[in-house]
Amino acid sequence: MSFADMSQTSFTEDAERAILVGIEYKGASAADARSSLEELARLTDTAGATVVATATQKLDAPNPRTFIGSGKAEEIASLCRSLAADVVIFDEELSPSQQSNLEKAMPKEVKVIDRTALILDIFALHATTKEGRLQVRLAQNQYLLPRLRGMWAHLASNRMGGGVGSRFGEGESQLEVDRRMVRKRVTSIRRELEQVSRMRDTQRCARYASGVFKVAEAGYTNAGKSSLLNRLADAEVLSYDKLFATLDSTTRKLVLPEGREVTLTDTVGFIQKLPTTLIEAFKSTLDEIRGADLILHVVDASSDEYESQMRAVEDVLEQIGAQEIPRIVVFNKADLIDEDARRSLMARFPGAAIVSAETGEGTDGLIASIARAATARESTMEVVIPFSRGDLVSLAHNRCTIVSESYDEKGTVMAIRVPHDLQAFFEPYVSKAE
Repeated sequence: MSFADMSQTSFTEDAERAILVGIEYKGASAADARSSLEELARLTDTAGATVVATATQKLDAPNPRTFIGSGKAEEIASLCRSLAADVVIFDEELSPSQQSNLEKAMPKEVKVIDRTALILDIFALHATTKEGRLQVRLAQNQYLLPRLRGMWAHLASNRMGGGVGSRFGEGESQLEVDRRMVRKRVTSIRRELEQVSRMRDTQRCARYASGVFKVAEAGYTNAGKSSLLNRLADAEVLSYDKLFATLDSTTRKLVLPEGREVTLTDTVGFIQKLPTTLIEAFKSTLDEIRGADLILHVVDASSDEYESQMRAVEDVLEQIGAQEIPRIVVFNKADLIDEDARRSLMARFPGAAIVSAETGEGTDGLIASIARAATARESTMEVVIPFSRGDLVSLAHNRCTIVSESYDEKGTVMAIRVPHDLQAFFEPYVSKAE
């Protein structure tokens, strides 16, 4: 077991003191474990606690009873006493039995939570819309269901107290709820979420039916997706230098230089070891990515961990069935890297865009790339549509881009950019002069 004592770190007087615990798997890179714990530390800071120590242990696999082994758990318990820790946070999801056994090994006043609980706690802090709050409540209850005995006993004995990890089912008055009641609550939340999501689905379907080219941002949390949306679409979306600052997807209109309008959607950020309960709960938000014509994979170019972050995003895109959608890799925060780093990125990712949402650098080139991607999905056709086929004229106006329009004795003469899936409707009316 290796320990890193951070007890001299400055912290807010009322902040909870946290010890982070992870495993260095034999055969795996120690840097991966270190990176994961560093990210866990950022999550802990986002949740409002102060990290006073980190601990790791080299193992082939987690101990089935106590995750890190009972002897090492006792060492951490001793560390909790010496550093006056309030909470121990494990870097992977604990099974109900592991959590119960660890709680018994720790001092009575110390909470034991895992990475999933911490992320859910942060989501509970940052969910602002009704849909976002319902999604978080759904994920929380799905997480709690297999842990009812341990978690509710934990709450009933007041060991959870307030602070990090305690915002589960916030506002609920019954701690003695049983599995049947929690399942009923999950069903109720899902029903309410479906009702709230119906309006978003209606809006999404309207965008799909309109034929408007749909662009979705996907990326690691804090990569600057909201800032990029603000820069490209002249929007005013909340953006903070914090993990998961925004949870709800936001769609804005982006006008390309040629005058064409596309939609640009910012979505919830991804992270290493993103809990499957969150992927399920945030289905309606992730549908914005799955239904896009183009994905902007936004990457923090200034991060030393950008490669592992890119892999984490690609893993989630594969999980939600979006791996086949065309994408542009966008390295954001170019103002924070030097020329050598830029050249390295350009050499390794020749099709990528290097931009700064802060200064606007590179955004014109990115918009041009989006325009090319949109045009690649269309063909320009010159057609003469008989006056009897007003339905096709309406289809052209609703689903195509009108380049020019006039009239002669034969009908409506149009030059239109047509999506590939609609070309068969217009081919019988292609102008003979074409």
